[in-house]
Amino acid sequence: MIEYTAIVLFGLIIGSFLNVVIWRMPRGQSIISPSSRCPSCSTPLRAWDNIPVLSYILLRGRCRYCGARIAFRYPLVESLNALLYAMVLYRFGIGWHMPFYLAFVSSLIVITFIDLDFQIIPDSITLTAIPLGLVAGSLILPDPFSRMELLGYKASFIGALSGFGLFYAVAVLSRGGMGGGDIKMMAMVGALLGWKGVLLTTLLGSFSGSVIGIFFMVFKGKGRKAKIPFGPFIALGSIITLFWGQEIFYWYLYVGR
Repeated sequence: MIEYTAIVLFGLIIGSFLNVVIWRMPRGQSIISPSSRCPSCSTPLRAWDNIPVLSYILLRGRCRYCGARIAFRYPLVESLNALLYAMVLYRFGIGWHMPFYLAFVSSLIVITFIDLDFQIIPDSITLTAIPLGLVAGSLILPDPFSRMELLGYKASFIGALSGFGLFYAVAVLSRGGMGGGDIKMMAMVGALLGWKGVLLTTLLGSFSGSVIGIFFMVFKGKGRKAKIPFGPFIALGSIITLFWGQEIFYWYLYVGR
């Protein structure tokens, strides 16, 4: 119980920092300085105004200084990051793999919200994660589809290449329908989850993206050519694959056929 309390608190704190990254990185601002401040009035926030989730509740979702509404996204990101951290601990336990999986799920959160707002996936995240993922996948990380075995350098490198190659082919065939950020993001996913992870993530991401796309066309009046960022769906598919890839694979082989 103590370890879960610690990981949740740690997840909330990191989640608060992720909000800074989500706001500043696409705007070309430093994520280190200056200190956190209200986006509306630019007043620096005191420590007691910056407690993850709790400050939002106590302030009733408004800035103490100017009264501007604080986006619900802030406690959402903090809570989601804490939840995913707890899930990493529950599914994989404590070990050398943990920092890499925690960084992975946090990067997926950042990518999701930046892509939703700006339709970009920062290279500073994916191009940093790819080599780190290759090293971790080769030496440390378990295979998501067989957690008793190491992912290994072959699966990790093939995963990165297949993720890049598959989405690059889609981008060429769709004549720009797939962005370069998505291509590099799938290489990152492949390095950490292997080639099987690439296939399942692509399947799950495409399915969820299709469902949302149909929803927007039917209920929101969006045309077929309306641009919907694909990064959030890759992130969703990656999270499902990371936590339940083994069960899905088992179901497909022995139950669903």
